[in-house]
Amino acid sequence: MVAICFYFQVHQPYRMNKYRIFDIGKHSNYFDEQKNEEIMKKVTSKCYLPTTRLLLDLIKRHNGKFKCSFSITGTALEQFEKYSPEVISLFKEMAATGNVEFLSETYYHSLSFLYSKDEFKSQVDLHKKKLKKLFGVTPKVFRNTELIFNNELANFAQNMGYKGILAEGADHILDWRSPNYLYTAVTAPKIKLMLKNYKLSDDIAFRFGEKSWKEWPLTVPKYVDWINRVNGGGDVINLFMDYETFGEHQWEDKGIFAFLEHLPAEILKHPDNCFMTPSEVIKSFPTRGELDVHFPVSWADVERDLSAWQGNHIQKQALENMYKFEKVVKSTKDKKLIEDWRKLTTSDHFYYMCTKWFNDGDVHKYFNPYETPYDSFIAFMNILNDIQYRLKEKTKKMMDEIPLLVER
Repeated sequence: MVAICFYFQVHQPYRMNKYRIFDIGKHSNYFDEQKNEEIMKKVTSKCYLPTTRLLLDLIKRHNGKFKCSFSITGTALEQFEKYSPEVISLFKEMAATGNVEFLSETYYHSLSFLYSKDEFKSQVDLHKKKLKKLFGVTPKVFRNTELIFNNELANFAQNMGYKGILAEGADHILDWRSPNYLYTAVTAPKIKLMLKNYKLSDDIAFRFGEKSWKEWPLTVPKYVDWINRVNGGGDVINLFMDYETFGEHQWEDKGIFAFLEHLPAEILKHPDNCFMTPSEVIKSFPTRGELDVHFPVSWADVERDLSAWQGNHIQKQALENMYKFEKVVKSTKDKKLIEDWRKLTTSDHFYYMCTKWFNDGDVHKYFNPYETPYDSFIAFMNILNDIQYRLKEKTKKMMDEIPLLVER
């Protein structure tokens, strides 16, 4: 028997305005509402509405045998509520079917686990409350931002009560092992680790429309044949990808919706195949060994490490300076100030500062509102300077606690 576990990441950040040095102390309109609305409505039309409607239809068409899971960031949920409430309605329908699982993550899609465990826990709690309010669910499985994972995170998530956690099935952590089994981290024997089958996932997410790929065109029978070969050599195939794969990254005219529509029926033709949610996978299969993931792994770029966000000096400087403000910002009890700061923790801002090139370069440019990584850095640091200004204006008593920004 082999189970297929579909997991989709749904995320949209609050993109920053091109905040200038002359704006510091004049206004605190940090985020480009026009750009955010424009992109949200565009992706809603191309991806979120048609894909969600299709998945709902597939659940009904296959009498509940088709299942999938989602992790939807708090920043995406807020923008759905504001700009595309019909998407929220569809996700509520998905929740009501009982065939869809919603996963836990950081509300602001942040790197907070790497910098502040207190902020990490706060964002996870905020996200859980949002899911409960909107969909009436309490997640049991955790997915960290960009599948960033290591031994420490496994232990932390275990102590927070989660039964399972998702991660990238990178070759350098698996060695000779297969991603098609469950594992545990050496530090956390009670939480089960589900690893992405990156080859089969990326065949859809990245290579589907690539005509230079030797397997192009990717047909449903061909793809399902690859899946069927796992029978007897694995328990679960974890197909993890961005939800925007459907209709946005891979356009409708490439046949991506037709592919998705016919995929479940072809998979279910094999008597040993089935679809499961992450919680069902965790309950159904034993672990097959321990993995020692000392250095963080992610699903980003060819390196599958943290270099997409910490790969150069300006990224590290922006991150370190931002987290300097955490304690003093929170001590103000100013909801707007805290919210503005938390929106800056979103990983996308640092991704836009990446200076990598070759294959990864085009990915880093996607939906990037800046012409260069340095433009992004300058706007970010100007905003931090304005936050510093707001803190000084708020109370003189806190002057000694306000951190100094390093010079750019």
